[in-house]
Amino acid sequence: MERLTGLDASFLYLETDTQLLHVCALLILDPAADGVVYEHAAFKAELGRRLHLIPAMTRRLHAVPFNLDHPVWVRDSNFDLDYHVRRLALPSGAGDRGLAELAADIAGRPLDRSRPLWEMWVVEGLPHGKVAVVSKYHHAIVDGITGTNMMMHLCDMQPGVTYTPPADITPAEDEPSDLQLAGEALLNLPGRLGMVGMVPKTVGILGGLVQRRRESGGRGMPLPFTAPRTPFNRAITQHRAISFEQTELSDIKEIKTAFGVKVNDVVLAVVGGALRSYLELHDELPETSLMASVPVSTHDTSRHEEGTNKVSTIFARLYTEIEDPVARVLAIAEDNRGAKEEHNLIGADFLQDWGKYAPPNTFQLAARAYSSFKLADHHPVVHNLVISNVPGPNFPMYFLGVRVSSMYPFGPVFHGAGLTATVISNNGHLDFGFIACKELVPDVDKIADAVPEVITELLKAAREKA
Repeated sequence: MERLTGLDASFLYLETDTQLLHVCALLILDPAADGVVYEHAAFKAELGRRLHLIPAMTRRLHAVPFNLDHPVWVRDSNFDLDYHVRRLALPSGAGDRGLAELAADIAGRPLDRSRPLWEMWVVEGLPHGKVAVVSKYHHAIVDGITGTNMMMHLCDMQPGVTYTPPADITPAEDEPSDLQLAGEALLNLPGRLGMVGMVPKTVGILGGLVQRRRESGGRGMPLPFTAPRTPFNRAITQHRAISFEQTELSDIKEIKTAFGVKVNDVVLAVVGGALRSYLELHDELPETSLMASVPVSTHDTSRHEEGTNKVSTIFARLYTEIEDPVARVLAIAEDNRGAKEEHNLIGADFLQDWGKYAPPNTFQLAARAYSSFKLADHHPVVHNLVISNVPGPNFPMYFLGVRVSSMYPFGPVFHGAGLTATVISNNGHLDFGFIACKELVPDVDKIADAVPEVITELLKAAREKA
């Protein structure tokens, strides 16, 4: 039995019928690349042999009576692999657009909380004998780094590997009684008084940020609730739209080197350029810069050992009002240098420290009210979208024995920010995944289509500079 941390549990409390807080990934597998014979039953059996390596995939939630405390994880004694792994066939001639629509339909379905919080949909019938895998994991069990680590347990560095599990796999433990959980929750109640100590700590952090702004002339992170409103900054529905694009990591690195910036600066500039193109197409480009929330992993800096999600966030201007792509990437890079200094002042554990005091019932009631009354339509925009850049493998990977040719990640979308862009590096490629509320961004494919154009423009400028 393991209790969820407040930050992990908050992804459960903030979930509603329309704000689904799971993350997805679309893998394109190419059996022909190495002469591997793909067979679904063998593919699924190989997954079953590796599940004990990833405890999160065989445990389910057990709630505390009256939600007196965060729920706990218990091993699922009735685990059914057939429920979690589904098999589909892509209609003939559907192509990438049809695959994106299928992935979007899967992304728009909630996970069953009575079972382990993941699903895997295997899609056959792609051109050239390729196979797609749409995986879905709740954010309570993964963040960017832990999701990548989970993938590594299901992958090898050579094709056709068959894993042999050990004979002494730990059996499922007895489930805790409600009386036991209620008693522990009552004993933990005095610990919640620690929230009072977070108030002066937070005030001190804000004071440090104000002092830094004065000394640096005001350059740093943009403030929440100051983003301009766009068509995708409204309350969301359950329906999703997905698009994706694969690019060359070497092009991004060439741009980075030419202008003396970071890879993440280039990624933000590329997404910002694609959004500028998209909003201009719809005559909706704001006069001021769009603002992105950029998750930052704290796995290497957090003092907390427990829990899955170890993350904080940086707010970043995308300078979408700037037409010149070079000026845009340089402005983003300068901002990000100041934003990182401010992020260090806030501290790696700020969200986790506050999250452990999250009251379950209050959070769930607030999330439902916020969703039901569509409050995101009525207050200033917190941020326009989420952009996440996740490091991936820089060598060929074989998922359950089959080569991974593409790996497109998709994070959740939120009320008030109905678009998320997630990027992952993969064996010399940079794979862009876009997911949005379908009603707010029905033509999300146009954003993905603009990505190569923006990179080409920046690459041309980089080579001219060189």
